[in-house]
Amino acid sequence: MSAKQNLTRRSLLAASTLALSFTFGPAAFADTTKIRVGIIGGEDEAVWAVAAEQAKASGLDVELLVFNDYTQPNEALQQGEIDANAFQHGPYLEAQIAGHGYTITPVGLTAVWPIGLYSQKFESVADLPDGAVVGVPNDPSNAGRALNLLQAEGLITLRDGAGILATVADIAENPKNLDIKELDAGVVGRAITDLDAAVVNTDWALKSGLVPDTDRIAQEAVEDNPYNNFIAVKTDRKDEPWVADLVAAYQNETVKAEFDRVYKGTGIPAY
Repeated sequence: MSAKQNLTRRSLLAASTLALSFTFGPAAFADTTKIRVGIIGGEDEAVWAVAAEQAKASGLDVELLVFNDYTQPNEALQQGEIDANAFQHGPYLEAQIAGHGYTITPVGLTAVWPIGLYSQKFESVADLPDGAVVGVPNDPSNAGRALNLLQAEGLITLRDGAGILATVADIAENPKNLDIKELDAGVVGRAITDLDAAVVNTDWALKSGLVPDTDRIAQEAVEDNPYNNFIAVKTDRKDEPWVADLVAAYQNETVKAEFDRVYKGTGIPAY
């Protein structure tokens, strides 16, 4: 082989190596963006693991940080310890902003867990008798949600302006003379055998062994539901390119399939 041929061959090899480095080497991952997403431990970990895999196609390296306390993810987001979180609905965030001055903005819907009216004694709302004993959660957010569901089903009427934080004191009409028992959100579902019916959060219904298909006689509407959950970020970062990519990584059929598998119909994708 001549010196000229050897030089040409070495030049081609060098050029090929350079081309491969652009296709498969470090340069291919130069635009990878690493973000930290805060979620609550439990079933959502499996759902977000799939979303994290989906995000790789857009150059996102998603690290999931799991919290066990609902007060922590917003504080972590505000302090810059995480880049996004996904665990809350609008009324909760509004209360957090009012109480702590957070600058946090929703950027994409995830899912909703419609609160439901459950009974193991009656098959429909119409079957509930006069004086029926109905359990509702006793915390402000869920109590209002429960009472609004009872109103939507025609069981009670709330005073004008009661809103989503209605209390039993806001009941203006109670034609069936329901005996409304306020119980801890984690207890009301487990007390179902001692009640004629109970309004139970979906996650607690699942933990209490209640079956939506057989025990749920009513549920709140999904459309325009103020309790839709969402992905949230710091307000001053909402227009950064990775935000739309993260939302798209969650809002797709692959993640929906995992969501449906994990939550078994108790939750509904909200997007």
